[in-house]
Amino acid sequence: MLWTVLLALLLLLLLQTQLSVCLRELRSGGSSSPLYLPPSSSSSSSSSSSSSSSSYNATQQRLPGAIIIGVRKGGTRALLEMLNLHPDVEVAKAEVHYFNVEEHFRRGLSWYRAQMPLTLPAQLTVEKTPGYFAAPQVPARVWAMNPAVRLLLIIRDPAERLVSDYTQVLHNRLTQHKPYQPLEELLLHKGHINRGYKALQRSLYHLHLARWLEVFPREQIHVVDGDALIQDPFPELRKAERFLDLQPRINPSNFYFNTTKGFYCLLSAGHDKCLDESKGRPHAPLSTQALKKLCRFFRKPNKLFFEMVGRSFSWC
Repeated sequence: MLWTVLLALLLLLLLQTQLSVCLRELRSGGSSSPLYLPPSSSSSSSSSSSSSSSSYNATQQRLPGAIIIGVRKGGTRALLEMLNLHPDVEVAKAEVHYFNVEEHFRRGLSWYRAQMPLTLPAQLTVEKTPGYFAAPQVPARVWAMNPAVRLLLIIRDPAERLVSDYTQVLHNRLTQHKPYQPLEELLLHKGHINRGYKALQRSLYHLHLARWLEVFPREQIHVVDGDALIQDPFPELRKAERFLDLQPRINPSNFYFNTTKGFYCLLSAGHDKCLDESKGRPHAPLSTQALKKLCRFFRKPNKLFFEMVGRSFSWC
């Protein structure tokens, strides 16, 4: 009986010892083996930082930070091409007509963005559609896209602009073998200026600018002298650079006068570029008498425009 009790005690001691060893191993294993974690926060942070850096440096299509809103036949294409000389500027190559064409506007901002060039984050995207200036619905739509967008308005003598406007329409009609009325028949009605003529209405700058100033502050709209831009581009481009908060990178050496074409062409990195043949096209004829009537008609509208922009221009 005594031996049985001793044997039982011995077995209990052995079991206790074995159990202690197992518990020590379990504790030791639990402390030495690392806990499972998802990718470490530092690793994730590093990956996120790398991704963010990659994203920051990646090119993508962005909504414009500046828009040339007009005027039609005022020199918008020349201004766009000249701004594109700047290394921090990328431009939409075609007129988008997003804000003034309902079919385009219904497609939304994602469609509009898809029409823009690829840019780096530090670059400025510029779009130009001269039809924006005279379209009543456009100012509020542009503001809704970006209240801080910068607007460039290039203007020229409104009488010359009107004749240039007619000349373009006439050229298009003749190309399509379609008839078109002479300019004076459209401009004059019973010897008086026809106020309903659309080309005339586009030259009433004060009416259109008033709508933009109902939405945007004056300092957000930069007026470019289109006549001065043609005669000597550099001073106007330097003013535009300052307005757009761009470093002064466009230089007088970027322009040269082409005696054959009769206007300035662009020079960059050894390559020159002139505007297409439609620029500088001879104007349709307008009698001296009709031109004088037109100039007299524009005196009051021009004065109102000068007061709005705080400067005057040498127009007829």
